[in-house]
Amino acid sequence: MSDSQDAPHTLQVALGERSYPIHIGPGLLGDPRWLAPYLAGRQVMIVTNETVAPLYLERCRAGLPDDLEVRELVLPDGEATKTLASVERIWDALLAAGFNRRCTLIALGGGVIGDMAGFAAACYQRGVAFVQVPTTLLAQVDSSVGGKTGVNHPRGKNMVGAFWQPRAVLIDTDTLATLPPRELSAGLAEVIKYGLIRDADFLAWLDAEMGALRGLDAAALTRAIERSCALKAEIVAEDETEQGVRALLNLGHTFGHAIEAHQGYGHWLHGEAVGTGMLMAAGLSQRLGWLTESEVERVRAILEAAALPLAAPADMAVEDFLDIMRLDKKNLDSRLRLILLRAPGDACVHDETPPETLAALLAEFPRR
Repeated sequence: MSDSQDAPHTLQVALGERSYPIHIGPGLLGDPRWLAPYLAGRQVMIVTNETVAPLYLERCRAGLPDDLEVRELVLPDGEATKTLASVERIWDALLAAGFNRRCTLIALGGGVIGDMAGFAAACYQRGVAFVQVPTTLLAQVDSSVGGKTGVNHPRGKNMVGAFWQPRAVLIDTDTLATLPPRELSAGLAEVIKYGLIRDADFLAWLDAEMGALRGLDAAALTRAIERSCALKAEIVAEDETEQGVRALLNLGHTFGHAIEAHQGYGHWLHGEAVGTGMLMAAGLSQRLGWLTESEVERVRAILEAAALPLAAPADMAVEDFLDIMRLDKKNLDSRLRLILLRAPGDACVHDETPPETLAALLAEFPRR
């Protein structure tokens, strides 16, 4: 790995024969050196959306060899489109083009596109290659790495999907220049999550550098992306299919997914809901005697500095939360499993929260 800020950095997700690189740096999109090595054959389908296509589709295509058969599919934007119907559009396009088992899908966009294209690749002809090219901070540090793919169901987020690893993840940090501030904040929620679950020193660095990160400082963003990806790659290598430690990556997600499902997918950005969920998890950890009041306030302060919401929706009652949280994929044998904090930088899976303690947290948490 080069010490130069502008030289691409490469991390490895160590999964044996399914191992793959994460390339991070400016100007990668459009450079033929970065995409071509990971194509399975001559047939390539670029899957993107109506927001990203005008910005980066041509640049992505320019990074492909001239002798390929390249097709493009531009889907509507937004979390509300993360459905089986959208994935069927990908399959329809692949079949109409006559693509075979040696085709490659390129997921160009945020987490919704990456999840759907990856799921389409996992199922098409029982599995074809795909490459993640994430263009949002949230996708770059979280959803593009680790092989979780899928779509939402009206009763729960990401309830239909598969584990299917990409051949590579290509993170062009230049794409963040066009990211709206709200989307940037949503991505910062997932960055903060890594510090909270596993790296107290990284959390302290984020606290100090939040202004630079929100100001799109290139060096700060590159460091945040690289450390986040390194932590996720480490956890995924330990537990690819979330049988144990990988569940820690869901800090705040059980609460956050409930907000997203109740409000309607897309009304809250995923990272906004996760940010509020992490504050709820911190509050519950305090009620269990693990965090001090000052540590919860520290979590609140860093989320506030990232311009993330600090209150739940006004129209969500306690039972609204509980009804959706009972469907969470982490639950086992009807026991609600939550990711909580023993300390900043030290998370755990907990399935023995007294129901009255959880209900009190939900009832007393601020609403807006």
